[in-house]
Amino acid sequence: MKLSWKTLGLAAICVSAVIVMTAAVVVSQGQGDFRRGPGPRGGGLPFLRDLNLTDDQKAEIKKIMESEAASTKDLHDKLRTLHESEPAPFSTTFDEASVRAAAEARAKIEVELQVAHARTMSQIANILTADQRAQLEARKPQFREGPPPPPEP
Repeated sequence: MKLSWKTLGLAAICVSAVIVMTAAVVVSQGQGDFRRGPGPRGGGLPFLRDLNLTDDQKAEIKKIMESEAASTKDLHDKLRTLHESEPAPFSTTFDEASVRAAAEARAKIEVELQVAHARTMSQIANILTADQRAQLEARKPQFREGPPPPPEP
């Protein structure tokens, strides 16, 4: 199958739309507290559970997370504004230039958010002991697979 630029562009727009919708859901749930798990008051860093973090480590990680939340707030706000200003998906009119511009704007914001996230993860890694980093490395396959399925009733 031969891919054309038009096909690749459409795929990029679809991927961007999924990313934006996911980001909107995450933003709408709030920043959270990494110790409590998913939801409006948690979900920041559940992978740090069971690492036996010291109180000092928890305090430093909390500062890092609060700093990231503050530094990326404007980006999340811009992303939310772009999402809210999108035309209806099943509109009978289609303006490719505006759709393309909006997708490119979202993509630029997503890049900045990913860089900020990577920076935050690096700062957290510097706080962890070698043993804690090894434990996280051993769990890496689980991160790729996602959470285990819920138990059957």
